[in-house]
Amino acid sequence: MNYEGVLPVHKPAGFTSHDVVAKLRRIVGMKRIGHTGTLDPQVTGVLPLCLGRATRFVEYIQELPKQYEAELTFGISTDTEDWTGETIERLEPGSIKLSETEVRSALDSFTGTIDQIPPMYSAVKVGGKKLYELAREGKEIERKSRKVDIYKMETLALDLETDYPKVRFRVLCSKGTYIRTLCVDIGKALGYPAVMTQLVRSSTGSITLDGCFTLEQIEEKHRSGELSSLLIPADRLVTQLPSVTVTTSGARHAAQGKSLPIPDGPLHSQPDELVKVYDPDGVFIGIFKADGESGMLRPEKVFASQVQASAQVAGEN
Repeated sequence: MNYEGVLPVHKPAGFTSHDVVAKLRRIVGMKRIGHTGTLDPQVTGVLPLCLGRATRFVEYIQELPKQYEAELTFGISTDTEDWTGETIERLEPGSIKLSETEVRSALDSFTGTIDQIPPMYSAVKVGGKKLYELAREGKEIERKSRKVDIYKMETLALDLETDYPKVRFRVLCSKGTYIRTLCVDIGKALGYPAVMTQLVRSSTGSITLDGCFTLEQIEEKHRSGELSSLLIPADRLVTQLPSVTVTTSGARHAAQGKSLPIPDGPLHSQPDELVKVYDPDGVFIGIFKADGESGMLRPEKVFASQVQASAQVAGEN
């Protein structure tokens, strides 16, 4: 059976994102499945998978803000910036002196647009080679900093009286943010080495952890023929793109991959943006680009068969 939509998966520890995709392919017996953002093997949490034609939405879902809950431990650093790496520095137990005010202030200071240097153990490519491949060869190269957005930081718990103080925090951030590096940079801001010792992705866009399903639950739903009930229409998740409704004749032309005049409305003030186009019945047609110079909506990705099916049903009624 072929499915279409976004499946909100609760990724378990010990699986790469590609492992989860491979597991789901075996469960449902279809190849066209893609994930929307890599999680390290020991990281758990929200991993939306796109099935069928929904794979065409991967690039847009990847752009959605992501929320994480992390634990940071002071006084220790590793080569991977998280708890899975080799320890490269460890301070004397009890030598870290931090106050609650200092820690909360440091976390708050990272809110906004910040610069991050990608860790060596990452999939970022430099000169055609992934950084983690170079790191495994014992090489460390200079990396350019990148700007990422930290929309919100929230302190969840503090344990500052132990030999190696810990802080748990929640962060809402943009695509491409390395929480490992954020932990290290928070430590630097306070004058101590630091390492990420736990991480859970708690949301991607509007998909939250309590709305996700384990692989075991997904397999059971597939066996019972109820898996479709877990799927989310991909266009509903891409909330960062505005929506426009076109006329019935406009919908017919759009389904054929033709350009349309930009409807009257707010798009006139924001040309060249991507928009979701719907027919008068609310059926999703596709993603179009508003061409400011010509005043036209030009097709980027069209889901014509949905419109054709809608028209067929309407004709039968």
